[in-house]
Amino acid sequence: MTGTSSTPPAADAAQGEPPGRLRRLMRWIPLVAPVLLWAVPCWVLLHTGQHWPRPVALTGTALFALGLVAMPLAMARGHGRRQQDGAAIAGDTLLGAVWVLFTWSVLLGVLLRGALAAAGAGDAQDRARVVTWAVLGTAAVLLAWGYAEARRVPRVRRLEVELPRLGTGLDGTRVALITDTHYGPLDRARWSARVCETVNTLEADLVCHTGDIADGTAERRRAQAAPLGTVRASRARVYVTGNHEYYSEAQGWVDLMDELGWEPLRNRHLLLERGGDTLVVAGVDDVTAESSGLAGHRAHLAGALDGADASLPVLLLAHQPAFVGRAAEHGVDLQLSGHTHGGQIWPFHYLVRLDQPAVAGLSRHGVRTQLYTSRGTGFWGPPFRVFAPSEITLLVLRSPRGPAGSGTTAR
Repeated sequence: MTGTSSTPPAADAAQGEPPGRLRRLMRWIPLVAPVLLWAVPCWVLLHTGQHWPRPVALTGTALFALGLVAMPLAMARGHGRRQQDGAAIAGDTLLGAVWVLFTWSVLLGVLLRGALAAAGAGDAQDRARVVTWAVLGTAAVLLAWGYAEARRVPRVRRLEVELPRLGTGLDGTRVALITDTHYGPLDRARWSARVCETVNTLEADLVCHTGDIADGTAERRRAQAAPLGTVRASRARVYVTGNHEYYSEAQGWVDLMDELGWEPLRNRHLLLERGGDTLVVAGVDDVTAESSGLAGHRAHLAGALDGADASLPVLLLAHQPAFVGRAAEHGVDLQLSGHTHGGQIWPFHYLVRLDQPAVAGLSRHGVRTQLYTSRGTGFWGPPFRVFAPSEITLLVLRSPRGPAGSGTTAR
């Protein structure tokens, strides 16, 4: 999110803000990026020595030009004030398709063309046409597979995590994690119900949703979110906000989750007790909350832990992995996050890694803190997942002194 600031220019420079010229250059990125996404595959597929018949080249170029115009217009109508679901679906699908075309036009346009030339296969025109058909074929296969991956019920990823401070009475505690369901323009009410049925088979003590429930208001996406009310947990169902809630009336989502029987952990905690031992389960609003302007919404870890015994182990729910720096400073034992989608469509995870300390899986930060980053249960925008499968996660917490406390393993 961006906004105006009253900070003097000199203060900006002192805080390491980019200089004016760089800032102006960065403003062009949203305009330049779509042009590159459409222009590069157009050039590689049609105009790098293929010598297609003139009608083919002109028609193909016109289609790419149409996509360049239609995609941002559809996304603006779909995700802007109009909130037209049909337009959002069209724009999101075009974005996913052109990203795949762009990626493989670059890769195969360089690697395959180079390999064919090194092997002396055919003349330049033959090699150029082979590259074109290879890119189109690869893109078609990946998009079909990616669509099926995005729409299926996620597989369950099971993980054992040892927490050195966890008491033996809590050894074996089962924590189910879903996140980034992103109910949206594509109606996924049946998918939502099947996800919840899968979660219920895990017989979890604690079920967590770490935000980005939907794209749209709670009133608009209620039917898709309603199955969350059927989720079962022996101890508690807890939820924290994600950044997308703050694009669409976050308080409405907090209220709906409360109505569905989930406990919103808005900068607060609860205690999970078993066998004479206690685990602090805390949650914070997403880091974008404060800039949303909603009264009382902000990420406040000190408030979330206020009143908790400092000697007890802490499980923290925070939507973005980037919050783990603050978690480590406060001695949190395990942070559960989503947000990244594991990149969703390869190789986007390289860009995600520039913004977040982890993209997927279990990682360690500081002396004590571990972070588990889910690849997400649903998908945002483009209805594709390529080399970044969705997941429902079951984390089994282990005490080093318990009968199974022998380390951290994944399977």
